[in-house]
Amino acid sequence: MNTNLNLTEPYQPVRLPKEAVTVCVARTLEELMQAMAIRSLVYMGEQVCPYDEEFDGNDISGATHLIARIGREPVGCVRLRWFADFAKLERLTVAPHYRGGTVPRALLDAAFDLAAKKGYRRIMGHTQVRLAPVLKRLGKVSVRAGRKPFTFSDHEYVETIRELTPPEDAVTIDSDPMVLLRPEGAWDRPGVLDRSAARAATNPH
Repeated sequence: MNTNLNLTEPYQPVRLPKEAVTVCVARTLEELMQAMAIRSLVYMGEQVCPYDEEFDGNDISGATHLIARIGREPVGCVRLRWFADFAKLERLTVAPHYRGGTVPRALLDAAFDLAAKKGYRRIMGHTQVRLAPVLKRLGKVSVRAGRKPFTFSDHEYVETIRELTPPEDAVTIDSDPMVLLRPEGAWDRPGVLDRSAARAATNPH
């Protein structure tokens, strides 16, 4: 899952109650830059990952980014990519002082909930071998059987998987058209196009 939850670094984690952390979908350029800033701090700053390996061409094309915040301050992020029958969890990243469990767990829960709401039944990731036990504890993921470890960007990885159960109100092809027009992850709230539907059609053809 391209994770960095390095609990061995010489930082004193801030202990936080669950309700202190909020997670939202990045929908603006500023929010996307916040996610990129956190990843730069962790992957390029701490892991000395080359720029073109960290920013790999998948951040804009078909990806959803989630940002964890404490108040207004962004402290973690995760990237989700969408394939035909599975979602892929990537770049789960938490700022050094917030790796005690609350922030990464909130990001994982939000990612799993979003994927399930979109109708996905599986979410997989590429997780550093040393972090697989942490992900197992925080996100109830398991290492995929019969798949060999592999290496990229100077780290060894394994494939991990989490089974999902879509909720009864998961988004499908038969969902209300106005639901499908709403912003990503906000399908339960009227959006700007819901409000536009109150106007009479001035160009019906």
